[in-house]
Amino acid sequence: MNGLQEQRHGHTVVLTMSNPPANTWTADSLQALKQRVAELNDDAEVYALVITGEGDKFFSAGADLKLFADGDKGNAASMAKHFGEAFETLSAFGGVSIAAINGYAMGGGLEVALACDIRLCEQQAVMALPEATVGLLPCAGGTQNLTALVGEGWAKRMILCGERIKSERAAQIGLVEEVVATGTVLDSAIALAEKVANQSPSSVRVCKQLIQAGRQMPRQQALPLERELFVGLFDTQDQKEGVNAFLEKRQAKWKNC
Repeated sequence: MNGLQEQRHGHTVVLTMSNPPANTWTADSLQALKQRVAELNDDAEVYALVITGEGDKFFSAGADLKLFADGDKGNAASMAKHFGEAFETLSAFGGVSIAAINGYAMGGGLEVALACDIRLCEQQAVMALPEATVGLLPCAGGTQNLTALVGEGWAKRMILCGERIKSERAAQIGLVEEVVATGTVLDSAIALAEKVANQSPSSVRVCKQLIQAGRQMPRQQALPLERELFVGLFDTQDQKEGVNAFLEKRQAKWKNC
């Protein structure tokens, strides 16, 4: 599937970036990611999405710089559009997205992880946004999403100083939520994704909306919206099922509606 492989584990879909040797993004693979995430959004049986890289060295090295060697602004604009649309669609995925970082995550390879809700990485992983080193900038949400996660100081160290971050430091600054042993990140991500199935997918969708709203919405607007969306859940089948399953001491059977 245009540089992406797909597997399904229960309510979780795993998308593997597959473009050896460094799992770089192309226009085709970015468009395929955008389309597939949109399709998964409409699949009521999918609660979580895991993204990882093929092989044991690279999660993804981002874009192939040969694409920009001729200085063609039209090509640059086209690729920037594809990157932005793909990763913004991923960020807006209604379920929970988890990046399973199994190696180097550089440039657009880190930006796809930044667009996910949660990031796990293996202990040998290295992360960077080195675009300014070659006269470019992170144009797929990197300047905004990285800053939201780690704050201005570390975002500036990584983007303006070109600093590469290893796994231990990444966990310390909040770039990743967990560091796991080499060769185990995909299993760890799938295990975490399986926990999502215990939650009401209807609740997860609006909780995620509220959490991410805090990036641009003032608190005095977000708090009333929180209450409004709470009441809105009473229009869902999942709300009735969740409360009654708890009272009846049984496992809830979600409808995702």
